Amino acid sequence: MDKQSTAEQPIGKSGFLERYFKLSQHGTSVKNELIGGVTTFATMAYIIFVNPNIMSASGMDPGALFVATCIGAAIGTLMMGLFANWPVGLAPGMGLNAFFAFTVVGEMGYSWQVALGAVFISGVIFVGLSVSRVREWIINSIPSSLRYAMTAGVGLFLGIIGLKSAGIVVGSPATLVTLGDFTQPPAILAAVCFFIISVLAVKQVFGAVLIGIFGTTLIGLGLGLFEYGGIFSAPPSIAPTFMAMDIAGALNVGMISIILAFLFVNMFDTAGTLMGVAERANLINKETGKIDGLPKALKADSMSSVIGACFGCPPVTSYVESASGVSAGARTGLSAIVVGVLFLAAIFLSPLAGMIPAYATAGALIYVAFLMMSSIRHVNWDDFTDSVPAAVTALMMPLTFSISNGIALGFITYTVLKAGTGKFSDISIAMYALSILFVFKLIILG
Repeated sequence: MDKQSTAEQPIGKSGFLERYFKLSQHGTSVKNELIGGVTTFATMAYIIFVNPNIMSASGMDPGALFVATCIGAAIGTLMMGLFANWPVGLAPGMGLNAFFAFTVVGEMGYSWQVALGAVFISGVIFVGLSVSRVREWIINSIPSSLRYAMTAGVGLFLGIIGLKSAGIVVGSPATLVTLGDFTQPPAILAAVCFFIISVLAVKQVFGAVLIGIFGTTLIGLGLGLFEYGGIFSAPPSIAPTFMAMDIAGALNVGMISIILAFLFVNMFDTAGTLMGVAERANLINKETGKIDGLPKALKADSMSSVIGACFGCPPVTSYVESASGVSAGARTGLSAIVVGVLFLAAIFLSPLAGMIPAYATAGALIYVAFLMMSSIRHVNWDDFTDSVPAAVTALMMPLTFSISNGIALGFITYTVLKAGTGKFSDISIAMYALSILFVFKLIILG
């Protein structure tokens, strides 16, 4: 055996990383996982700064929120990588943090401690559903047409996020949305990033997404769009939010709808995200049609919300941005370990992590959106009762800016159309139950 083979043997074939993460079985390598992990982190790093800004509206300490965001994301992602061996990053949920700050605390008048208590309780219920396999049974009972539609819908949702953050699509009082101003550098550079990634990907250049993100960042730095902000900073104290949740205060009748809202949104946003990422990462068993390793992924995800609440986070959930890392080559939990470590490092290197501009990650998100949308081709478009619910699911995610709402409306449409046309055998018990719950959520909880 030559020297090169000897050097590669421990990692490539029989090393610890190969054995633990099953790299060869998943058709990946340490290099792919490292690049995928860095790519995922690059597209998720915005949450480190956005979440504290939103949550601080509830009166919580911004410095503690910054540290809590990093720690909550790191712990959740490390659990996903070590326990479930999935290439998925986790962090405080966008939308859930706004609901926490502006609705539960701002409009309803509850203290942020009580709101955190509600997050903790919803997380405990979430864990119970995952441990009892009820959640897995529910997700495996979803028809294949809706699964494909979820993947496409998550892609559309990801696309609208990228287009919005880049300023390519902006709000309009006359038409709801309209084209942004392409005389502004962010819109142009986001488009440049998208084209760089797309061309390199078509040419099968390794690490195309990562090259696009950091290449565009360097262009922005060269144009003077942002300044080099340094590297190190001392982390603020987490004491103001650590173990501050008021569980007793959340145990009252008035909080039931809030706890259910946290539970429903977290549960089905996660379902859509995990299914979308699972298909992109080839984690769906071709013989059974089920998702490999789903039970462990569900447990890791649900436990993250409980742990995150202890530090001061809104529900911690799986991030659809993980698909960008998958497109860069990530296939196992090793990439999630990379993401988790980077989140921990961000506590001390926050200026460096914050220098990646929104337009750079926006270009990557738009690229990944188009990749994920391709799954819609698997829907049976010749069957109206399959195609319409799938279309409703996919379209309503970006139009309502909610993965959860898209799933709810798609499920209800599927059940009504199948039952109305006498195709009762196509409707599982779980679909009946979930459709009823979704009607309740939309009408009663709003």
